[in-house]
Amino acid sequence: MTMNDPIADMLTRIRNANTAKHDTVDIPASKMKISIAEILLKEGYIKSFEVEEVGNFKNIHVTLKYGKDKNTRIITGLKRISKPGLRVYASKEDLPRVLGGLGTAIISTNKGVLTDKEARKENVGGEVLAFIW
Repeated sequence: MTMNDPIADMLTRIRNANTAKHDTVDIPASKMKISIAEILLKEGYIKSFEVEEVGNFKNIHVTLKYGKDKNTRIITGLKRISKPGLRVYASKEDLPRVLGGLGTAIISTNKGVLTDKEARKENVGGEVLAFIW
């Protein structure tokens, strides 16, 4: 079966693993997914990730982050915004704020995949991929 939305699949795998309190999750790799994982790491939502080759395929091995006890989740919400059936774009003036700046919006711009704060600093708009808080 073909996958229509690989980014939504990545976010769903992370959301499900986080809800089930797993330590790690494996995701099929692509350049876009690696860029999103780098943002999640930089913003402090995950502990680490590494790209590993399994046969002819590459996987992203993501280590999830929790509070002092495993009952406290760092990622409380993940939402895919722009979907294949309805793309959502934002100009540099209309970049979204997630929870008044407490969350992070992931934006695909012509300067790469950036957070909403970085896109404002770079003064660029683009496709709003996802919200994370």
